[in-house]
Amino acid sequence: MGRPLDGMLVLTLEQAVAAPFCSARLADAGARVIKVERAEGDFARLYDRAVHGLSSYFVWLNRGKQSLVADIKRAEDAALLHRILARADVFIQNLAPGAAARAGFDSAALRAQHPRLITLDITGYGDSGDYATMKAYDLLVQAESGLASVTGLPAGPGRVGVSVCDIACGMAGNAAILEALIERGRTGRGKGLKVSLFDGMADWMNVPLLCFEGTGIAPPRMGLAHPSICPYGAFACADGALVLISIQNEREWAVFCTHFLDEPDLPQRQGFDSNVNRCANRAHVDGHIAAAFGRHDRAEVTARLRAANTAYGFVNDVAALARHPALRRITVTTPGGTASLAAPPVIASDGAPPLGPVPAIGAHTAAIRDEFWETAEQ
Repeated sequence: MGRPLDGMLVLTLEQAVAAPFCSARLADAGARVIKVERAEGDFARLYDRAVHGLSSYFVWLNRGKQSLVADIKRAEDAALLHRILARADVFIQNLAPGAAARAGFDSAALRAQHPRLITLDITGYGDSGDYATMKAYDLLVQAESGLASVTGLPAGPGRVGVSVCDIACGMAGNAAILEALIERGRTGRGKGLKVSLFDGMADWMNVPLLCFEGTGIAPPRMGLAHPSICPYGAFACADGALVLISIQNEREWAVFCTHFLDEPDLPQRQGFDSNVNRCANRAHVDGHIAAAFGRHDRAEVTARLRAANTAYGFVNDVAALARHPALRRITVTTPGGTASLAAPPVIASDGAPPLGPVPAIGAHTAAIRDEFWETAEQ
């Protein structure tokens, strides 16, 4: 089965999460991704040893790529990379600010030399202004973008438990590359693309930003509750299971009151009669609902919520995710053995594409050097 990007060549000077996330999706779609690594490898290889002694981050983000060990500061290695770029469709880099340009891999200059090339530069905060030269990692950008201020419990800011700033940036970069490939199919010309971790998360922060600028009040940290909808929160069952419910409108509230709370008249009671009033009366509303949940165990709660057609979900830990009935899995090969990952989210009508193995450091160095030096000499 052919894949959408079969025949595309991508060269990446990448490390950590944002750029590898972007290029991993290109590899999944069939592109040949040559990943340039230092002799010690992408430093994300050393984040942990959770998967057969390999890093969970690296296994997740580097399937299907070819690993080329090269030093961009060495003339011979730089020349090899330029030979690859002469044939490449896409060039991605997320090195420290200015590092790629200083080594002779300035994206604008590369596009001038290779007009069909699409380049993606990933930075922390863009390439202008006071922040342009700052190193940026996911948690730093969570803090700088205001995400941490709207995450967690009222007592203090919190970190989102996965690398959301990296992921948002990588997703945006991947979409932009695909759009540029479509455009190049019409015009024959590549283009330069830039995306930063900060911009990726700032886009996701538009609702808190608009709320603040429209009202002067930023959304408060609510833990597992919602700042503008009530009831929308987590409640403990009699057996300790924690269930999250979401009531989106007055119709759903009336049905919940009738079939779960057994109180069909509650929506007419003062303080319970509209979402605005329920939010203002949140402590009393939540306490009233919590008492009802506390009278039933998980199985009983599930049956009653389904009867009320209420949106709900149990607050699972990672162990529960691992055995969740909705979790789809893929298997990839690593240097240490096979690994079972959560599957990519999109399901295609023609079936799942084959996913390549996770490379050992420099696994393809000799073959790539032979291929591109021989090509140049012919």
